[in-house]
Amino acid sequence: MTICKDRVVIVTGAGRGIGRGHALSLAAQGARVVVNDLGAEVDGTGGSIGPAGEVVDAIRAMGGEAIANGDDVSDFDAAGRLVQSAIDQWGRLDVVVNNAGILRDRMLTNMTEAEWDAVIKVHLKGTFGPSHHAAAYWRNRAKAGETNDARIINTSSTSGIFGNPGQTNYGAAKAGIAAFTVIAAQELIRYGVTVNAIAPGALTRMTEGLNPNRPEPKPDEFDRSAPENIAPIVTWLASPESHDVTGRVFLVAGGVLSVAESWRRGPTADKGDRWDPAELGPVVQKLLADAAPNTTMRG
Repeated sequence: MTICKDRVVIVTGAGRGIGRGHALSLAAQGARVVVNDLGAEVDGTGGSIGPAGEVVDAIRAMGGEAIANGDDVSDFDAAGRLVQSAIDQWGRLDVVVNNAGILRDRMLTNMTEAEWDAVIKVHLKGTFGPSHHAAAYWRNRAKAGETNDARIINTSSTSGIFGNPGQTNYGAAKAGIAAFTVIAAQELIRYGVTVNAIAPGALTRMTEGLNPNRPEPKPDEFDRSAPENIAPIVTWLASPESHDVTGRVFLVAGGVLSVAESWRRGPTADKGDRWDPAELGPVVQKLLADAAPNTTMRG
């Protein structure tokens, strides 16, 4: 059974790693895929259409349909061209998977403005651009009396949800993407569009330096760190089966899948009047004593 048969899907950052896994899995399930990738280095420098073309070749070799696209998703107009490329090729667009990203890790005291700006631009603006242009397309269809069964699937991170030292730029962008997901889901449901996100854990070019002593899996052993492990939930979210799921963030790594629970109001004190700063010490201490601690990267 192919759960994404004839779905037209854009996957950004699909030339390598997790994005490549998404593109191949979606194609295996019958989707027609726009494989978008700049072919840049981990820090966002350089570029080549080669990686995207290799994924397209792999999809076509398995009998699927795909085209390569080298547009920069952090460029607003280029993101519009990316969306239009799917419509021009196959007459419509059903799914956008926002996966493109870079890393420029640095402790806050040492981080440069350029390192901050580059990461925020690729992750946050690179999610906004394709989502905006796709949402406008689906809104226009709805206003014209047509129906949509469309999806936006974003990529957040445990670094953004739970926090990780050395990644104030990356974590802030990924936390922003989680919030973007929840809000966009509320806005777009009226047009037949669901919006969800994943927070993946896998061994890729971006993460290989975080745990250099990671043991290699044995030949007959399930590789819990393989980037291809992330694709099943994205493929399912891209399918018609997920039509009633929206505004959620899924944590996925290896064979583990869970749902992130969002910020919620914890212990509360209500004076019924304006607080005097001098009286807040014991009040705050009591609230913190009653509150659950922040969740760590390990959940």
